[in-house]
Amino acid sequence: MKPQAVAVRLSTAAVPCPRAPILSLASQRLILQAWLVFTDALVLGLAFRIAYLMRFDLHLTVAPEIVPEPTFYPALALALVPLCLLVFVPFGVYNPHTLMGGVLEYSRTFNACTTAMMAVVLATFVFPTFVVSRGWLIAAWLLSSLLVTSNRFIVRRLAYMLRQRGYLLTPAVVIGTNKEAVALAVDLAEWRTSGLRVMGLVATGMHAQVDPEIPDALPLLGSTKEIRGIIRQYQIEDLVVAITSLNREELLGLCEEVNVLPNVQMKISSGLYELLTTRMSVGTLGSVPLVSLSKVRLKLGEMLFKTLLEYSITIALLLLIWPVLLLIALLIRLDSQGAIIHRRRVLGVGGKEFDAFKFRTMQVNSNDLLQDCPELAQELRSNHKLKTDPRITRLGRWLRRYSLDELPQLFNVLLGQMGLVGPRMISPPEAEKYGRHKLNLLTVKPGITGLWQVSGRSDLSYAERVRLDMYYIRNYSVWLDLQILFVQTLPAVFRGRGAY
Repeated sequence: MKPQAVAVRLSTAAVPCPRAPILSLASQRLILQAWLVFTDALVLGLAFRIAYLMRFDLHLTVAPEIVPEPTFYPALALALVPLCLLVFVPFGVYNPHTLMGGVLEYSRTFNACTTAMMAVVLATFVFPTFVVSRGWLIAAWLLSSLLVTSNRFIVRRLAYMLRQRGYLLTPAVVIGTNKEAVALAVDLAEWRTSGLRVMGLVATGMHAQVDPEIPDALPLLGSTKEIRGIIRQYQIEDLVVAITSLNREELLGLCEEVNVLPNVQMKISSGLYELLTTRMSVGTLGSVPLVSLSKVRLKLGEMLFKTLLEYSITIALLLLIWPVLLLIALLIRLDSQGAIIHRRRVLGVGGKEFDAFKFRTMQVNSNDLLQDCPELAQELRSNHKLKTDPRITRLGRWLRRYSLDELPQLFNVLLGQMGLVGPRMISPPEAEKYGRHKLNLLTVKPGITGLWQVSGRSDLSYAERVRLDMYYIRNYSVWLDLQILFVQTLPAVFRGRGAY
């Protein structure tokens, strides 16, 4: 029986997928792999050449009396380039299923470069006549790791541009039509990061009916009984199973149908996708595989790197802008009565409360000013923001427009309570508006800036702010932080859109 496409409506958060290109996905992947091999060879050769210049032309060494044979290091570099490329293969850095894999891809690349250089070191022990400068080896290792990783970063940006035109997208379906399946489809439809072309949903026996209240359109391709026909018709490579949408027997039957297909991967959700964004790991106790939930979103290495980066940037900023902080403090004192610093009680990681520092932008009797404006009081209770706020001082309006009132939060970063980038900080009463998402929000430090701040700030609806916070937490990476901090924050501040 041929699968039928039926209209299903999906969240407006889903991104319309670009049209499929004429070139087959296999050909696209082959071209990408060839380009990576070619550019990796170029940057490896460049790394070895720069290492030679550093060691023997700039004499950055502890043994300057050692002079190389003119032809030795060029020949060594010529042999090392293909050796490194061969070492890269078992590390999966050219595997189409691990390409564009976030920090994991960079980690694989670094490990591959390290292994290649360790092979050279081992050769110096095995063959006593094979002598290589230690300074050259160290420089070659560091430069090759840096340049190859940088090449991957650049190629990834190119791949994202190609995805906007429909290239390098893996056809996929989501198994299920319940709330978890829809939540999965919404996030995976963001093809810029997932790399998937979500073709539609597949109904199961437990949830054959589609909730009519789900907004927007997404095709229902058929049922799990027709899964082989769906895979063949739409050339599906990834099946994402919403585990709560089918029973055990149906899941086992699906596994039997799919596991024999060599080019199809089945990925099973945790069943808690709407609730939890922390990492999961699979371990074995005895012979029993078990899934463990991490209590925090970040791995230890990521946490250390993020902390080091934030402390470095924060200290440098404070040393640079302390005269500005003093000037703003003086202007606040001259503009209106009251304290210079306002302390707002907010929630941090694990629900721990702390005081977030801000320059005061409101009158001292701010609450009294709303007594005669019940409509504004109601708006404040609903959105926790007022577009036209009579409580704000003259200077405060200017400080808010350019986010200068948030500069004291740099001290919250130094105290370990906030991050430079993160989800929106919320007060304890406001946490209830997040519902179950509150569990996710409190796994990451709130940030001075974040996705909602650079996407429209207070002009966004409250539901949109929640969605952006959840998107950030689910897709967190150091690279996303750097993009938000250095590429998107400054233009958003200068535009002043949604700042009130």
